[in-house]
Amino acid sequence: MRIDRLRRFIADMTSLTGGAWQDKDEAATVEVGAKLLGELVAQDDWLPESMARVPQHGYHQNLLWCDPFERFCVVSFVWGPGAATPVHNHEMWGLVGMLRGSETSLAFSRDPETGAMKAGTLTELKPGMVETLRPSLGDIHQVTNALQDQGSISIHVYGGNIGAVRRHTFDVKSGEKKLFISGYTNREQP
Repeated sequence: MRIDRLRRFIADMTSLTGGAWQDKDEAATVEVGAKLLGELVAQDDWLPESMARVPQHGYHQNLLWCDPFERFCVVSFVWGPGAATPVHNHEMWGLVGMLRGSETSLAFSRDPETGAMKAGTLTELKPGMVETLRPSLGDIHQVTNALQDQGSISIHVYGGNIGAVRRHTFDVKSGEKKLFISGYTNREQP
Protein backbone atom coordinates (compact mmCIF):
# COMPACT_ATOMS: atom_id res chain seq x y z
CA MET A 1 0.00 0.00 0.00
CA ARG A 2 1.29 3.46 -0.96
CA ILE A 3 -0.15 5.67 1.83
CA ASP A 4 2.47 8.24 0.80
CA ARG A 5 0.21 9.11 -2.16
CA LEU A 6 -2.57 10.15 0.24
CA ARG A 7 -0.09 12.08 2.40
CA ARG A 8 1.21 13.95 -0.66
CA PHE A 9 -2.35 14.80 -1.73
CA ILE A 10 -3.13 16.13 1.77
CA ALA A 11 0.05 18.24 1.72
CA ASP A 12 -0.83 19.65 -1.72
CA MET A 13 -4.42 20.45 -0.64
CA THR A 14 -3.09 22.09 2.54
CA SER A 15 -0.86 24.33 0.40
CA LEU A 16 -3.77 25.08 -1.91
CA THR A 17 -6.19 26.03 0.87
CA GLY A 18 -3.61 27.46 3.31
CA GLY A 19 -2.59 31.00 4.09
CA ALA A 20 -5.22 33.61 3.38
CA TRP A 21 -7.52 30.86 2.14
CA GLN A 22 -10.71 32.81 2.85
CA ASP A 23 -9.73 35.30 0.16
CA LYS A 24 -8.93 32.72 -2.51
CA ASP A 25 -11.05 32.30 -5.58
CA GLU A 26 -13.30 29.27 -5.05
CA ALA A 27 -13.33 28.48 -8.78
CA ALA A 28 -9.53 28.39 -8.89
CA THR A 29 -9.36 26.24 -5.73
CA VAL A 30 -11.84 23.76 -7.22
CA GLU A 31 -10.02 23.71 -10.57
CA VAL A 32 -6.60 23.01 -9.07
CA GLY A 33 -8.04 20.65 -6.44
CA ALA A 34 -9.76 18.62 -9.18
CA LYS A 35 -6.42 18.14 -10.95
CA LEU A 36 -4.79 17.00 -7.70
CA LEU A 37 -7.64 14.60 -6.95
CA GLY A 38 -7.49 13.27 -10.51
CA GLU A 39 -3.83 12.39 -9.97
CA LEU A 40 -4.67 10.63 -6.69
CA VAL A 41 -7.54 8.50 -8.05
CA ALA A 42 -5.52 7.60 -11.16
CA GLN A 43 -3.63 5.19 -8.87
CA ASP A 44 -5.43 2.46 -6.93
CA ASP A 45 -2.71 1.34 -4.52
CA TRP A 46 -2.99 3.79 -1.62
CA LEU A 47 -6.38 3.42 0.14
CA PRO A 48 -6.12 1.38 3.37
CA GLU A 49 -8.27 -1.76 3.28
CA SER A 50 -10.08 -0.64 6.44
CA MET A 51 -11.39 2.39 4.48
CA ALA A 52 -12.44 0.27 1.49
CA ARG A 53 -14.67 -2.41 3.02
CA VAL A 54 -17.89 -2.60 1.00
CA PRO A 55 -21.09 -2.72 3.07
CA GLN A 56 -23.84 -5.13 2.02
CA HIS A 57 -26.34 -2.27 1.94
CA GLY A 58 -26.08 1.50 1.82
CA TYR A 59 -22.76 3.28 1.96
CA HIS A 60 -19.99 4.20 4.37
CA GLN A 61 -18.59 7.72 4.63
CA ASN A 62 -15.08 7.24 6.03
CA LEU A 63 -13.07 10.27 7.11
CA LEU A 64 -9.51 9.97 5.80
CA TRP A 65 -8.37 13.45 6.87
CA CYS A 66 -9.79 16.71 8.16
CA ASP A 67 -7.60 19.79 8.11
CA PRO A 68 -7.16 21.12 11.69
CA PHE A 69 -8.67 24.46 10.60
CA GLU A 70 -11.47 22.65 8.71
CA ARG A 71 -10.44 24.22 5.39
CA PHE A 72 -10.98 20.84 3.71
CA CYS A 73 -11.55 17.17 4.42
CA VAL A 74 -10.94 13.95 2.49
CA VAL A 75 -13.48 11.12 2.64
CA SER A 76 -13.78 7.66 1.10
CA PHE A 77 -17.34 6.80 0.12
CA VAL A 78 -17.71 3.04 -0.10
CA TRP A 79 -20.91 2.08 -1.87
CA GLY A 80 -22.79 -1.20 -1.46
CA PRO A 81 -24.30 -2.66 -4.65
CA GLY A 82 -26.90 -0.26 -6.06
CA ALA A 83 -26.74 2.02 -3.00
CA ALA A 84 -28.02 5.60 -3.34
CA THR A 85 -28.05 8.77 -1.28
CA PRO A 86 -31.13 10.88 -0.76
CA VAL A 87 -31.29 14.08 -2.83
CA HIS A 88 -29.02 16.44 -0.85
CA ASN A 89 -26.84 19.55 -0.88
CA HIS A 90 -23.38 20.31 0.54
CA GLU A 91 -23.17 23.97 1.68
CA MET A 92 -19.52 24.05 0.46
CA TRP A 93 -17.45 23.24 -2.60
CA GLY A 94 -16.71 19.60 -3.27
CA LEU A 95 -14.78 17.25 -5.51
CA VAL A 96 -15.70 13.64 -6.24
CA GLY A 97 -13.03 11.35 -7.70
CA MET A 98 -13.87 7.80 -8.77
CA LEU A 99 -11.39 5.23 -7.51
CA ARG A 100 -13.13 1.87 -8.13
CA GLY A 101 -16.35 0.86 -9.83
CA SER A 102 -18.79 3.46 -11.11
CA GLU A 103 -21.37 5.90 -9.78
CA THR A 104 -23.92 8.29 -11.19
CA SER A 105 -24.69 11.80 -10.02
CA LEU A 106 -28.11 13.19 -10.90
CA ALA A 107 -28.30 16.98 -10.56
CA PHE A 108 -31.46 18.64 -9.25
CA SER A 109 -32.79 22.20 -9.18
CA ARG A 110 -35.90 23.69 -7.64
CA ASP A 111 -38.81 24.40 -10.00
CA PRO A 112 -39.61 28.10 -9.38
CA GLU A 113 -43.36 27.59 -9.91
CA THR A 114 -44.06 24.43 -7.92
CA GLY A 115 -41.09 24.26 -5.55
CA ALA A 116 -40.60 20.60 -6.54
CA MET A 117 -37.14 19.31 -7.33
CA LYS A 118 -36.49 19.02 -11.05
CA ALA A 119 -34.02 16.40 -12.30
CA GLY A 120 -31.24 17.69 -14.52
CA THR A 121 -28.03 16.26 -15.93
CA LEU A 122 -27.00 12.69 -15.13
CA THR A 123 -23.22 12.25 -14.92
CA GLU A 124 -21.54 8.85 -14.79
CA LEU A 125 -18.15 8.63 -13.13
CA LYS A 126 -15.67 5.88 -13.93
CA PRO A 127 -12.23 5.30 -12.34
CA GLY A 128 -9.96 8.33 -12.66
CA MET A 129 -12.78 10.79 -13.38
CA VAL A 130 -13.51 13.83 -11.15
CA GLU A 131 -16.75 15.79 -10.71
CA THR A 132 -16.85 19.26 -9.11
CA LEU A 133 -19.59 20.70 -6.88
CA ARG A 134 -20.09 24.38 -6.14
CA PRO A 135 -23.12 25.73 -4.27
CA SER A 136 -23.02 28.93 -6.33
CA LEU A 137 -23.61 26.83 -9.48
CA GLY A 138 -26.05 24.39 -7.89
CA ASP A 139 -24.83 21.49 -5.76
CA ILE A 140 -28.04 19.53 -5.15
CA HIS A 141 -27.77 15.96 -6.38
CA GLN A 142 -28.39 12.28 -5.75
CA VAL A 143 -25.52 9.82 -6.03
CA THR A 144 -25.98 6.13 -6.86
CA ASN A 145 -23.59 3.21 -7.20
CA ALA A 146 -24.05 2.41 -10.89
CA LEU A 147 -23.16 -1.23 -10.24
CA GLN A 148 -25.91 -3.52 -8.95
CA ASP A 149 -23.66 -6.51 -8.28
CA GLN A 150 -20.59 -5.02 -6.58
CA GLY A 151 -19.31 -2.13 -4.54
CA SER A 152 -17.77 1.11 -5.76
CA ILE A 153 -15.43 3.59 -4.07
CA SER A 154 -15.21 7.33 -4.63
CA ILE A 155 -12.93 9.82 -2.90
CA HIS A 156 -14.56 13.11 -1.89
CA VAL A 157 -12.85 16.35 -0.93
CA TYR A 158 -14.91 19.16 0.59
CA GLY A 159 -14.15 22.77 1.47
CA GLY A 160 -14.84 22.17 5.17
CA ASN A 161 -15.67 19.35 7.59
CA ILE A 162 -18.59 17.79 5.70
CA GLY A 163 -19.45 15.38 8.52
CA ALA A 164 -20.14 18.25 10.92
CA VAL A 165 -21.98 20.69 8.65
CA ARG A 166 -25.71 21.33 8.75
CA ARG A 167 -27.10 20.67 5.30
CA HIS A 168 -30.29 19.38 3.73
CA THR A 169 -32.03 16.47 2.06
CA PHE A 170 -34.90 17.27 -0.29
CA ASP A 171 -38.23 15.60 -1.03
CA VAL A 172 -38.34 15.41 -4.82
CA LYS A 173 -42.12 15.95 -5.20
CA SER A 174 -42.66 18.76 -2.71
CA GLY A 175 -39.19 20.27 -2.57
CA GLU A 176 -39.44 20.19 1.24
CA LYS A 177 -36.00 20.23 2.81
CA LYS A 178 -34.93 18.51 6.01
CA LEU A 179 -31.88 19.38 8.06
CA PHE A 180 -29.24 16.70 8.60
CA ILE A 181 -25.63 16.29 9.72
CA SER A 182 -24.01 13.28 8.05
CA GLY A 183 -21.22 12.42 10.47
CA TYR A 184 -18.74 9.67 9.56
CA THR A 185 -18.89 5.87 9.63
CA ASN A 186 -15.34 5.21 10.86
CA ARG A 187 -13.99 5.97 14.33
CA GLU A 188 -10.28 5.82 13.42
CA GLN A 189 -8.39 7.53 10.64
CA PRO A 190 -5.61 5.90 8.61
